[in-house]
Amino acid sequence: MAQTNILVTGGCGFIATSIISALLATKQYSITAIDINPPSLGSTTFTRSVRYVRCDILDISSLRSVFHEAQPAIVVHTVGAFTLGARRYSTRGQEFLFKVNVDGTKNVVEASKECGARGLVYTSSTTVVLDKLDCDFRNVDEMWPVGEVDTGYGLSKSIAETHTLTSSTPSFATTALRLAPTFGPSDTTIIPTIHACIATHQTSFILGTGKNLQDYVYVENVAHAHVLAVSNLLGPQTAAGEAFFITNGEPVTLRDFCCEVWKQFGHVPAWEVRVPEAVAWWAGWVAEGVDWVRGTEAL
Repeated sequence: MAQTNILVTGGCGFIATSIISALLATKQYSITAIDINPPSLGSTTFTRSVRYVRCDILDISSLRSVFHEAQPAIVVHTVGAFTLGARRYSTRGQEFLFKVNVDGTKNVVEASKECGARGLVYTSSTTVVLDKLDCDFRNVDEMWPVGEVDTGYGLSKSIAETHTLTSSTPSFATTALRLAPTFGPSDTTIIPTIHACIATHQTSFILGTGKNLQDYVYVENVAHAHVLAVSNLLGPQTAAGEAFFITNGEPVTLRDFCCEVWKQFGHVPAWEVRVPEAVAWWAGWVAEGVDWVRGTEAL
């Protein structure tokens, strides 16, 4: 049976690499992966059965050319710019987030429709709902409003998600998968960030009560969700125009999650200090003020 063409944007990224492996495992798909920095032969992200193409999603002309050549039935759009640490809450340097996450996504949607693709799976984020900093979110589901958020990342992802879903038609079905913070092999963000706390002697400090629950998701579960979404858009299209939260379904406190990570590196905090929420906010504001005066940026 002939294989169905799938194009994956950001094909060398942590999440995309896992998605591609899961798609290939079905033996139903032929994969084209585009990336601004495609892998070299023999690198850890290189797969012989995948066609890699260098392409920048902000270059609409190049994007159109690649899409028309690849002729994908479904596009899986994973490219996204993000910030880490204190930068996530800063108002500085947000232009790049909107350029990649919003303008880039609009380009991908346009190129997908023009080349005759039947659908698009958008890799979204729980931040489209959860990045409102003065709220607690309990038992959130897909009925909660999108875009009422305080961070540049959350807002840029919500705009991109809304554009993708409103572009859905019977001939071009779209769906969005809102990923919880994702971890797993080759993770370049969550695990390294938590691990870095050991060297900076931050592991003993607990901000607030330390009892807030947080959902996470293992990268292989993310990949499986994308495979199911691709299959749905090629078939019954019951996911068309819809968004779905993707988590492990096992919420844990951030403290417990971090301690499990640190344990894998042979580190157990010798003592604990609870920092009241008000004190933590005050310290953050002071740090931002000092960085502003120095012309530097907090990490």
